[in-house]
Amino acid sequence: MSDAEHTHDSKQLLHLVFGGELKSLEGTEFKDPSQMDVVGIFPNYATAYSAWKAKAQMTVDNAQMRYFIVHMHRFMDPR
Repeated sequence: MSDAEHTHDSKQLLHLVFGGELKSLEGTEFKDPSQMDVVGIFPNYATAYSAWKAKAQMTVDNAQMRYFIVHMHRFMDPR
């Protein structure tokens, strides 16, 4: 789905934005999971993307700091 489709969805599609410092640039394992930054849960992709982008730009000087968007609604579908 494109960003525009996510923005115009009438359904609530929850997204989690979080990040932290990775052990290496080649993986997605965090150096210290207890120090991860949970940015928040957002009602759609557009707002989650905006939060992700802001955090990613704030940490651009640390190559090992990464932020992710998780499509929570995909895990909540009872089907």
